[in-house]
Amino acid sequence: MKIPFKKMHGTGNDFIVINYNDFPYPKDFSRLAIEACHRNFGIGGDGMMIVASPEDKNASVKMIYFNRDGSLASMCGNGIRCFAKYVYDEKIVKKEIFKIQTKAGLLTVNTKTADGKVSFVKVYMGKMLLKPEAIPVAYNGDNYINKKIVVEGREFQISSVLMGVPHTIIFTEELNDEAVKHFGPIIEGLEIFPEKTNVNFAKIHNRAAISVKTWERGAGYTLACGTGVTSVCGVAYLLGMVDNWIEVTIDGGKLFISISNDGNMEMEGPAETICEGIYYLKN
Repeated sequence: MKIPFKKMHGTGNDFIVINYNDFPYPKDFSRLAIEACHRNFGIGGDGMMIVASPEDKNASVKMIYFNRDGSLASMCGNGIRCFAKYVYDEKIVKKEIFKIQTKAGLLTVNTKTADGKVSFVKVYMGKMLLKPEAIPVAYNGDNYINKKIVVEGREFQISSVLMGVPHTIIFTEELNDEAVKHFGPIIEGLEIFPEKTNVNFAKIHNRAAISVKTWERGAGYTLACGTGVTSVCGVAYLLGMVDNWIEVTIDGGKLFISISNDGNMEMEGPAETICEGIYYLKN
């Protein structure tokens, strides 16, 4: 089966985007995501997004997101910026500000164009949820902020929230790739997280600058995670560690987060097309 695709990235977080209407798609999107996202035998990507028609009349388009391990995810922050660029550049949506239906709900995007193509996208991320049952995390209390856990004899102070998908945040004095890659998957799979969790290690430089490294649930170590960056900033703001505008450095570049007085957050960053072509799916 021949499947048209575009490969895109947002600060190094790369995705395959496929238009639902372009081909007689297979019903097994999970298998397609696993095979197409493989970096040796497929196109390669951290995830796959399907462009579909929305059921919600307030949305212009629907995004269906799969991690590269084939699991269905509610949302992806870097992914939705690339998705917004795709549907605008392909003239599926002709407005610069529009709503996208996701499994996490309706999200509004504001595209910034250059020469008729989208270059930057602002996403209105909404508020992070703190209730343990919403995240979910197995804890009987009002929130899971600044809780101590011990992993392989090492103590971590962690905070967990829901930002479309579950995120756990660890503030540290030094960011170390090896520590993220070692402890990230262990914390991701702890029993207290029944649906697993994304794990973000963050270093605060000052009240307007943070660096973040993320171990993504279902994708592993990635160059950037938009919902992760937003979650880190939300928790840091909640704890009084930063002001309401933050520049965040990740391995793939920079993202910018703003937080309103009522807790609503906006994420802004680039979206780029890498290539397009035909993927040959084996029967």
